[in-house]
Amino acid sequence: MPRFLTPSKVSLLALVVLYTDGVLPTRATVPFLNFLVKYILPLDTTSSSDGGSALASASPASKPASSVIPLADFQKALIVHQSIIPGRNMWDLFLKKLWEINSLDALFIYFEGLLAMIAKTRQEREQDAEQGLPPQDTKKILLSRTSPMGNFVRRSYLEFTRLQFHDVKALWESLVCFRNETLVEWRKRNPTAGKTSFDANLKEGGLKWEDELTGIVYERLKVIEEAKVELEGPNGLVSTDDVERLLEFQVEEMQKLGNRIPDDIRKQLRAMLESGVTVPSLSQYVQFLDAWRAGDYPTSFETLHRYFDYTMHNRDRTFYQYALLNLAILQADFGCYSEALAAMRETITTARENKDLGCLNFSLSWLYHFGKVHPDEVKNEDTNGGMMGIEREGLAFLKAKAKENGMWSLMATSLLSEAKMIMSNGENLSRAFENILQSSHLSVVKGVTNMIGAQVLLKSSLWSRLGVGPLALDECEIFLICNATNASIDDIVKVTCRVAYLLAQKGRYDDAMAKLDEIDVEDMKNLRIYQYWTAFSGLLKLKRQLHRGNSDAANELLAQLLTAPPVDPDISFELVLLRYDLLIRRADYSGALDLLEETFKKVEKDSGDIHHRTRLMTLKAQLLDRCGRTEKGWSIAVRAIGIAKRAKDLSALYAAVGAVSKCLVELKEFEAGWKLMDSVMPQVHECADAYLTGQSYAYLVEATMGLAGAASPGSIKRTEYIVKAQDLLDKAFTEFSHAEDITGMLETLVKKSTAYKMAGDMKLCNEYATKFADLDRRWGKEGGVGGL
Repeated sequence: MPRFLTPSKVSLLALVVLYTDGVLPTRATVPFLNFLVKYILPLDTTSSSDGGSALASASPASKPASSVIPLADFQKALIVHQSIIPGRNMWDLFLKKLWEINSLDALFIYFEGLLAMIAKTRQEREQDAEQGLPPQDTKKILLSRTSPMGNFVRRSYLEFTRLQFHDVKALWESLVCFRNETLVEWRKRNPTAGKTSFDANLKEGGLKWEDELTGIVYERLKVIEEAKVELEGPNGLVSTDDVERLLEFQVEEMQKLGNRIPDDIRKQLRAMLESGVTVPSLSQYVQFLDAWRAGDYPTSFETLHRYFDYTMHNRDRTFYQYALLNLAILQADFGCYSEALAAMRETITTARENKDLGCLNFSLSWLYHFGKVHPDEVKNEDTNGGMMGIEREGLAFLKAKAKENGMWSLMATSLLSEAKMIMSNGENLSRAFENILQSSHLSVVKGVTNMIGAQVLLKSSLWSRLGVGPLALDECEIFLICNATNASIDDIVKVTCRVAYLLAQKGRYDDAMAKLDEIDVEDMKNLRIYQYWTAFSGLLKLKRQLHRGNSDAANELLAQLLTAPPVDPDISFELVLLRYDLLIRRADYSGALDLLEETFKKVEKDSGDIHHRTRLMTLKAQLLDRCGRTEKGWSIAVRAIGIAKRAKDLSALYAAVGAVSKCLVELKEFEAGWKLMDSVMPQVHECADAYLTGQSYAYLVEATMGLAGAASPGSIKRTEYIVKAQDLLDKAFTEFSHAEDITGMLETLVKKSTAYKMAGDMKLCNEYATKFADLDRRWGKEGGVGGL
């Protein structure tokens, strides 16, 4: 396989020659140069100074165009542009340049004339004048030595001079095969062209294609023609440089999008690598990433070591910190947290020794986020000499270093982390919004597009806490419509799962599951993404089965989800809530209380999210009320209201208000409970949570029925309360129906039957009692309720 030069690059050199000859009209200059520069620009090496790309710094990647440029692409780009020569377009002149290379000697002359297109330096011009050499032709366009085209021409000339004779011969044969498909086009412009026109020596010597001497010289071409096959890419049309660019492009795409190599691309890369290309280190890194995404720990571990063994052998210890960084992230992904911490500490030490600020700051950022997700693993670790000991100071340090070194990806990440910390601690949410907006501004101005998904998820979570469910859903749906094309697979899956969760909250379980099924099957080849998707879909199925009263199916799903490795702290917390719900529905109140106490201690120990604490306090208040400890439950619920109000966590606030209202009803304070619950009902609707809305209406019904019971029998006020309670029961039944909560629906029917009995309407009372029996019977068979 050639090292750099291929027929495609020889063709690009022909375009450069045409450009310097000045045959291009002014109006065609820009599109012509766009086509040319797209293929000759050097690799866009990813800067290791950017924290977000530090992982990629060990194997810099670019976005190259196609390595093999078919002649059809040249024709499509050139035929539309007329040259300054009358009756000739640029495609005609391009063909002429290609077919003028009509012998191996002409190929040498072609490359030797390349340097004439490069503008000479002042010193070279002075030397030429001293030697009496004529100056360069100023009628032609001369290329600067440092320009993209100048660099391309000089490198092509240098690579050609380095070729051995057999490599030059192989390049010549590849060019003949590559160019041969334009023979028909060339004959239209040059009728004397024939089958042997590719070599002027054959024509001058009177040799034919069938002659023995021709067969000896061009044996390979004759074999190809007789077999009626074309010269394949790895045999001449693709160089080592092209394969290296392809591998680097795959590395960048896998790191940016988080996916694996598609099967067809994998086959093509394997064919190229098996043809003799000498880029073992990069191929090992591609295999490492693919095995990592597939969840193959032994293969990924082996190929990572093999890659960096090659790298350190060639580049000493320059990239040693990146080997450790990759190793730490790999160990963390497979649950080896202590090994990951040890590798990361050594990464930080090595990065300091090598003064690699990009790797150092990325490692500190990773360590900070690792400590937030796994606080138990780092509780006894003095990370990076105490720098990360205090969360706020750690973020301030990361932001300062990111701004100082222009690491905008790290800066955007630190801003989002600070916003999340503000939300978690229950501080001023306006500052959280400010940080999110600053991060979004950086994404737009500095082109940090890989942070958009994280910004959308955080903003959606913020809207949910503020009790504005529709905005939370809109944020995610707009992202999937407008930004999914350039987003990573990880972000797409998380935002899609977020949409499914919000749809399930509204009771649209079928739409939620359909949304999860929209994720491409190819993306599921990534083990981490598959685990996240599986956990989330299992979470929604578990929630649906619990609401349907199918405790056996719910218990089976819960057992499967608990045995799976934790993929996200929020999913783990939701599992705790659903486990609590299952225990409550089975009337295991002591087990539910133990679960709440254990979870609350863990949240307090890890300085967990304020939202989690308020949710747990509200559930504990409701549980104590169920167990007859209403006063204690009321006290805890009031504390939860105070915390949620200070943190502006409105969704948790409304749930806590419902718990206080329920406690007030149990304490015979019906009017206070009714007023308290009624004051937040409009805001509860804005949360777009069907179960929370149905539960709030149920609390309001209990307060209303309490007021009706306190009124005099047969009085107008009592009748008004009963009518109002019946209307509220209809609304509660509608919301519980949306949430598919069978227990809530049955309780609502029982209460409605009781309300009609209090009103003296036995006909409607019996009618709703019959509806209750029918619903109980149907879901007793389908969902496993079996009565109340």
